[in-house]
Amino acid sequence: MSLFPSEAARGDTGLNVAPAVILCVGAYVLGSIPTGLWVARSRGIDIRAVGSGNIGATNIARGLGKSWAVVVLVCDALKGFLPVIVARQYPSWFSPTVVALSGLAAIVGHMFTIFLRGHGGKGVATSLGVALGLSPPLALICFGVYALVYASSRLSSVGSLLGIWSFPVVALIRGHVAREYIALSVGTALLVTLRHRDNIRRLIRGEERRARR
Repeated sequence: MSLFPSEAARGDTGLNVAPAVILCVGAYVLGSIPTGLWVARSRGIDIRAVGSGNIGATNIARGLGKSWAVVVLVCDALKGFLPVIVARQYPSWFSPTVVALSGLAAIVGHMFTIFLRGHGGKGVATSLGVALGLSPPLALICFGVYALVYASSRLSSVGSLLGIWSFPVVALIRGHVAREYIALSVGTALLVTLRHRDNIRRLIRGEERRARR
């Protein structure tokens, strides 16, 4: 049984250009909202001066604690989830190509936000939101991979990378997934990997910071 029966069955019906552009621009702007930075500022902290300086949930946990990290995680995930789920509600307007592009726009917005002159987060939580919009079962598998790796190693970066790559791997094994979503998941995994390049260097040197138990 297909995870995406309607899209896989009908294929790409082409682009409704104006709605597609509006959706993708809106997704980029929504993705650009620097949730972690604003939440930290509301608590009197510049999160960019804490720990790794990243505005994502992992660094928020270092600066504000786990409860606020969960808030940021949920908000960042919603930035990816909302454009995708909206687009999928209107298949006559938005083809799988547009759904994928809207998800990519939200992720790119989070990574290269207009509110911080092109700087931003690493895109993991927003990618999880996009995955939830495409397929909750696959998204839960990705999160499960992250959780297992993080629990065993206390390395969020390793869990994030393995979790993000598990979507295209499982989707390919499972089959019957729209090709546009496979392309999106691979492109997203490459972007997230690139954003983790400093973490990868520290992992190679054995210097990556482990979270406290």
